Amino acid sequence: MNVRGLFDLTDKVAIVTGSTKGIGRAIAEAYVHHGARVVVSGRDPARCDTAASEITEHGGSAIGIACDIRDAESQRALVEKTREAFGPVDILVANAAINLQQGSLLDTRPEAFNDTLDGNLTGVMRLCQDVIPDMQAAGGGSIILVSSVGALAGNSLLGAYTISKAGIIQLARNIAAEFGKDGIRANALVPGLVKTEFAGPLWQDEALARARIERTPLRRLGEPEDLAGAAVYLASRAGSWTSAQTLVVDGGFVMYGR
Repeated sequence: MNVRGLFDLTDKVAIVTGSTKGIGRAIAEAYVHHGARVVVSGRDPARCDTAASEITEHGGSAIGIACDIRDAESQRALVEKTREAFGPVDILVANAAINLQQGSLLDTRPEAFNDTLDGNLTGVMRLCQDVIPDMQAAGGGSIILVSSVGALAGNSLLGAYTISKAGIIQLARNIAAEFGKDGIRANALVPGLVKTEFAGPLWQDEALARARIERTPLRRLGEPEDLAGAAVYLASRAGSWTSAQTLVVDGGFVMYGR
């Protein structure tokens, strides 16, 4: 039984979208720490470069490549530039997301609904289409799609966003079912309420944050690094028999707090 190096990612090539800050940034840092060559991606080229430089300040390999998840050509260029810099993609973490409208379903503009689905679901599907051939040729790979606990129950505030994130969970299952024969694993990573800039309108509301903490068994909100270890597990040999799963990292909220 070989249990050494279970979490080793040495020389694996990883793309992490939405990784200039928040959860994506924590995952990118963890991957570099465990030996992967990482592409840091976001919409702003300068922020991508800065984040990559900061992540590798004490060693490791990372570069920044800007990408708009709603633009197919931008996504294709992300994968092509990754191949040129590091080689074929072994690991994809689709973390970038948009939330264009909150509130009642009756007030949701169809164009905002469609744009949210395009960015959070259709765009992720396109990116998976771009990297799966690399993984097939290599005999395997890991796809990690970042969802949300909001996708696991009805939601009266974040309708389009949570619908798109529910679709992400099923997309991971479908990829796992179709491409498992090629050694490709796909899983959904589901954060609870994490203190990121993206989720700021939620956790910065003191009353909402206090209520969420009271309904969470571990009695705190999440930090970005709380998701990093799970992402390393899903990308590494430690998770080599884990596929088609929905891994919830939320302090116990879904189990206990609804």
